[in-house]
Amino acid sequence: MCRGGLQTRPYTYGRLIFIDHLEATSQIFFVVNWAIALTATVAFTQPIHQINIAPGSTVTIPGVTWQEFEQILLEWGEHRSARLIYSQKTLEIRVPLPEHERPKELIADLVKALLRKAGRRFESFGSTTFKQEGIAGVEPDACFYIQNYERIMSRRRLQTGDPPPDLAIEIDITSRTPLAAYEAIAVPELWVYDGQHLTLYLLQEDGHYRASKTSPLFPQINLTEIIPTAIKRSWQVGSSQALEEAEIACIVNFN
Repeated sequence: MCRGGLQTRPYTYGRLIFIDHLEATSQIFFVVNWAIALTATVAFTQPIHQINIAPGSTVTIPGVTWQEFEQILLEWGEHRSARLIYSQKTLEIRVPLPEHERPKELIADLVKALLRKAGRRFESFGSTTFKQEGIAGVEPDACFYIQNYERIMSRRRLQTGDPPPDLAIEIDITSRTPLAAYEAIAVPELWVYDGQHLTLYLLQEDGHYRASKTSPLFPQINLTEIIPTAIKRSWQVGSSQALEEAEIACIVNFN
């Protein structure tokens, strides 16, 4: 298939594809290496924001400069299904599956309920691009400002110098979150759900994450058991009932 004089080819569902960088003058183009899918290499050039990536796919592009990452964010805009992660000069583009949304919404709704129960103020930013200039950029599935909510509650758009969120949530059903990117942003607490298990990561003084059994936000609650159970239940009884059951299980620990 040809588009605008350029040979194009759709991405294949669920396949991890590595892309070799090709410099261009006015627009950012890339050469796609299909060595994982095929024995031969099939290459084409195409503006990156026009690439058709199937849901559930992850595209990894090495050798991307910070300026190119910023340009890609600008060209792609904010209203898109793809999520971008930039770390160590590597850009990862993900298009989540529909099943990605349910655990994201359920975990975020449970966090809101628990914060309200604890009488804590917060601001939720959903999926927002957080950047450490020249080093990393992340777009969590959901995130919360708790300690610093007053500093950003009037923000319509984050500004340079704003703190990172206190809690970020990642749903890793088809790919794995590069922790180094979140370490560069210095997010104090990161929750990662991989489709079966929930891992709680806490940022240490040395700048690296350590897995923890409990969250400092809710130290008395066994989140690593309650949340995966609630997500599994949501496919059986629906999200609303599963959330209610999870709230009840958590509230028991508050008392």
